[in-house]
Amino acid sequence: MHSVTSQSLTGKLQGFHEALLADYPHICRLACAIYDKPTDVLKTFINSTRQGHAIAGYEVKLHDTPSLLHLANHQQSRVIDDISAEIHSGSVHSDWLLEQGYLSSFTVPIIRQNQFLGFVFIDSVEKNSFTLSIQRDLIMRCASICDAIANELATAHLLVATASAIRSIANLRDFETGMHLTRMAELSKLIARNLPAHFGLTDEDIEHIYLFSPLHDIGKIGIPDAILLKAGRLTDSERQTMQTHVQKGVDMIDSILADFNLIEANDARIMRNIIAFHHEYLDGSGYPFGLKGEQVPIEARIVTVADIFDALTHKRPYKKSWSVENSLTELHQMVEQGKLDDDCVTALANSLNAAQNIVTTYCDSQEPASNPGY
Repeated sequence: MHSVTSQSLTGKLQGFHEALLADYPHICRLACAIYDKPTDVLKTFINSTRQGHAIAGYEVKLHDTPSLLHLANHQQSRVIDDISAEIHSGSVHSDWLLEQGYLSSFTVPIIRQNQFLGFVFIDSVEKNSFTLSIQRDLIMRCASICDAIANELATAHLLVATASAIRSIANLRDFETGMHLTRMAELSKLIARNLPAHFGLTDEDIEHIYLFSPLHDIGKIGIPDAILLKAGRLTDSERQTMQTHVQKGVDMIDSILADFNLIEANDARIMRNIIAFHHEYLDGSGYPFGLKGEQVPIEARIVTVADIFDALTHKRPYKKSWSVENSLTELHQMVEQGKLDDDCVTALANSLNAAQNIVTTYCDSQEPASNPGY
């Protein structure tokens, strides 16, 4: 089974950077940050770094950075001719920037259909690198990579919106609260961001995991209410029916992807892997395919841990909510049994305060009626 390895936008940016170096050999870094308007969060996304080390997993509220907020609101670019003189230490990003040895920078907002989507940051190893003529040239050249970013984000959000619309059109009672879906996104992102570097997850990969993890159980819209909403444990026969939701979800997503001609898209593959494999266990005892070990894609292993943790820490008709600490103990036991990925559980355990914050911040006003059917 394929895991998250393809870096489509990252590859495009690196190719763009390579071409740019022929004319501007002093440009040592290109990076793009994307903006999530509902949360006001600006977050690192893709980069091509030739000197220094890339900053990754970094998020900041746009309204906490007045200079960038001004650029976004006024759709303006910005040149810093001497970074060492104009940038002051005191924030994570400023401290990182000063450490890299970059001497000048050019920041370009990504605007599409009058909507602010993020920034392109261009850094040079020379002072005063970005004359007016170079600025104009770079803005024109950056249009292609900005279009690619805008298109990929639009595609990802379209897939999420389409799947969510199908769930609504099905006219089912609420089997998943909005808070459960939000928690799944936040917990999956938390785990992914704290995994060891050898997994090779980029900010681009993590963003897709964040977007698509709430769709893991989309196939449940095809499960009869008598089973889906049962206030108690399922019988063996009912459990078998419940487990068909995975294949139903895969079939549904495959149909959507085919309609949009997106079967081979990197972000679509991540979505499909999450839906298809999030009930697999590393010892082969999961379903529906009985995959083992490395056969289970890392994005699915992440969502499995997030899903079980969320089920444990929240009330169900047949159980009380567990504490975060007791839930983590259960997850560690499942690691010892060979079911869950140790790195994923450790990533969650090492972020205990953040996990607790997600549980308490996004609590349900009404507990979900759905039977998770584990």
